Amino acid sequence: MFDWESLRYFIAFVREGSLAAAARSLGVEHATVARRISALETALNMKLVDRRARMYALTEDGLRVGEYAALMESASFALERFVDGEECRVEGEVVLSAPPAYLGTLVARRLGELRERHPRLQIRLVGAKSTASLARKETDIAITFNRPEERSVVAKNLGTLCFYPCASEAYLTKRSPEYFEFIGYDQSMVESTQQRWLMDHLDGRELSVTSNDLRIQALAAVGGAGVVYLPDFLAAEYGLVRADKDIPALELPIWLAFHEDLRNSVKIRVVLDFLIEGLAKTTSM
Repeated sequence: MFDWESLRYFIAFVREGSLAAAARSLGVEHATVARRISALETALNMKLVDRRARMYALTEDGLRVGEYAALMESASFALERFVDGEECRVEGEVVLSAPPAYLGTLVARRLGELRERHPRLQIRLVGAKSTASLARKETDIAITFNRPEERSVVAKNLGTLCFYPCASEAYLTKRSPEYFEFIGYDQSMVESTQQRWLMDHLDGRELSVTSNDLRIQALAAVGGAGVVYLPDFLAAEYGLVRADKDIPALELPIWLAFHEDLRNSVKIRVVLDFLIEGLAKTTSM
C-alpha cells in the first residue's frame, strides 16, 4: 500500500507540470519530489512518468492516477470542512483572494460594516496577481477576471468592469492624444488580459512606466508619467480624469467563485452576499 505523503508529492508534480515547479510549491528539493514519485510507482507497481533527459512526462497510467488523486484531495478537503462543522456558523476565518487594487478599494474599505454584523467572523485578504486555487484550498472565495476552470468550482458572473484611459489634468493639458505616453504592467504580467489588450492598442508606442501593481501605475499617472487604464472607481480614488474619448475602453468580465463543498456554509454565504452587494455597484450588469 502506498503512503499518502508520496501521493501528495505526485499531485504537486501533476498540478505544476515539472519537478522544479512542484518542489518550489512544496518547499523541498526537486530530488525529493523525484524520490517520492519513484516510491509511489513501486507501491502501485505502475510506471507513472517517462524519465527523459531534461523532464518528466506523465504516462497514460500517470494521467489516470493524477485524476483519481485530484478527486481524493478534493474529498479530503471536503471532509476537513465537515469535521470542522463550519457549515452552520457565522464565525471563523474566510479567505478571500483578488487582484490587490480591487481587494483594497472594493473590499477592505467596507469590512468594518461586515465585522459589525458578524463580529466572530475573521477575513483574510490575499492580494493575488493570478487566480488562487479553490480546489486546493488556497482560498475560500476568489474574485477574478477569468472564469475558474477547476472541477467542482461554482462561478458567478457579476457583470463587466470597464477600464478607461486616465491621466492627471496637468498631463492632459500639456499633451495632445498623438503624443500620449502609456503606463502598464511589467514583464511579470505580460500574459494578463489587460496587458495584452493594451499592447494591441498602442499603435507601436512604447510604455513609459511599468509596474506589476495597478496602484503604483495609478500613482505614476498622478505624477504625470503618462496615461493608465483604470476602472472609474480607482481613477476617482487618485483624482485622475478620463483621457481622449476616442481611445477605446477595455471591458473585462468579473467573476466571483467558490468551491461547491462550501455551498451550504453560512459564513461563506454571508461573505458572498456582502461581496455581491459591493461589486454590483461598480460593474455594468
